Amino acid sequence: MKRWAVFTVPRTVFVLGLASLLNDAASEMVAPLLPIFLTVSLGASPLVLGVVEGVAEAGAGLLRFFGGRLLDRGVPAARLVRAGYIGSNLVRPLIALARAWPWVLVLRLLDRAGHGLRSAPRDAMIAAVVAPQGRGAAFGLQRSMDHAGAVIGPLLAAAVLALGGSLPTVFLASAIPGVIVMVMLWLALPTLPVPAVLVNAPIHWSALDRRLWGLLGAALLLSFAAVPEAFLMIWAGRHGIAVAELPLLWACTSVAKMLMAAPSGRLSDRFGRLPVLLVAWSGRVAVLASLGGAVGTGASVVALVVAYGACLAVAEPAERALIADVAPPAHRGTLYGAYYVVSGIGILPGATAFGALWLAMGPAIAFYAAAAVSAVAAIAMLLARAANQSAAE
Repeated sequence: MKRWAVFTVPRTVFVLGLASLLNDAASEMVAPLLPIFLTVSLGASPLVLGVVEGVAEAGAGLLRFFGGRLLDRGVPAARLVRAGYIGSNLVRPLIALARAWPWVLVLRLLDRAGHGLRSAPRDAMIAAVVAPQGRGAAFGLQRSMDHAGAVIGPLLAAAVLALGGSLPTVFLASAIPGVIVMVMLWLALPTLPVPAVLVNAPIHWSALDRRLWGLLGAALLLSFAAVPEAFLMIWAGRHGIAVAELPLLWACTSVAKMLMAAPSGRLSDRFGRLPVLLVAWSGRVAVLASLGGAVGTGASVVALVVAYGACLAVAEPAERALIADVAPPAHRGTLYGAYYVVSGIGILPGATAFGALWLAMGPAIAFYAAAAVSAVAAIAMLLARAANQSAAE
């Protein structure tokens, strides 16, 4: 039986975790109110809202891979992380000044592009400063702090609105945590050395660890099976949760993610990445199937929605730590970028298919289909693990 690893938080991990918390607080001050701003204040249609978010997420996906490649080509990780956070926090408050939806589209794209640029280098920095036996704990801490920001942001927005502020006022107020992020990263984030021998080393895709291929394949399938939180809120409303209570349910989901991420990362250090991933993904399958068959109201509805968010959070640290464990150090940036790309590429078509099934055959069939695809993802990871063990024998 493995002993619990002693994990001391390196300064790099703490600074990046705090940056995630503050940045997510700023982002979540804006994101929940953006649909209202676009459709009510600027008169845009729901179709425009979909275009704005779709283009923004597509841009972020491309930049995630590009940021990882820049890292592997010798650009310092700290420089990419700072550029990503600073870019997002400079443009996000400017949404308050927009007078037409195309300006929101441009600013939202720039905001998400900054997110894409920093994601892979940030994870590579965490992997580089933590011993293998503590990587799960490190990624768990970072994800937990990120989800804490998702709890704080809407509360800050609600406070500004309660004090009489308008939507543009909330957007401008998001600059306050954003400025703190920029100053902190500039003053406190260490610059890690770039080993010259690793720069521009060729990547041999066919020689990569099969567990990595299994993770990428599973992440792709899981992106198709991801259920948008908006649909969960609609489902909860149909099962007795009042409209006024839905924001609280949303916040409870973020709290569950915050509470689950850190301990699940530690569990992956003790018991291994794959067992934790398989437990999280199996739990996701069970919750989705339960959502499809649910007939209750009240506490059972809240429990299922919160459990879905918790299952997502349990998997996050183990996924990121597994990449650090098996990816060649010279290509960690590229492979983190590839992970983020495949984790997002199926979200738009998957959400579209989920909505189509919901309309044509009812929410139960849509949830059952998402559960089935999630189960296939878990099986694909098991097969990759078996293939890796066979190759090692």
